[in-house]
Amino acid sequence: MGQSEASAPPAEVIHTPPPITGYRGLSAADVAAMNEIKAKASEVETLIVRMRAIGADPRWAAIAETDLQKGFMSLTRAIAKPTSF
Repeated sequence: MGQSEASAPPAEVIHTPPPITGYRGLSAADVAAMNEIKAKASEVETLIVRMRAIGADPRWAAIAETDLQKGFMSLTRAIAKPTSF
């Protein structure tokens, strides 16, 4: 395998956060993916609000909200790839 086939050039970094331990710059693809996740999370939040408005069980609605928030947060961390705990 030649040098050019061994690895693709790194994606251009378009977002460089302040110097916080464990965080890296994000490429345009990373930013687009995270914005897509955030948009979907907003849709889900709207759904939860609507379900509460029609009388969904408050306890289960709260559990769903928390678990879904954790899921979306996990997905954004999967893109951001922080190196710290």
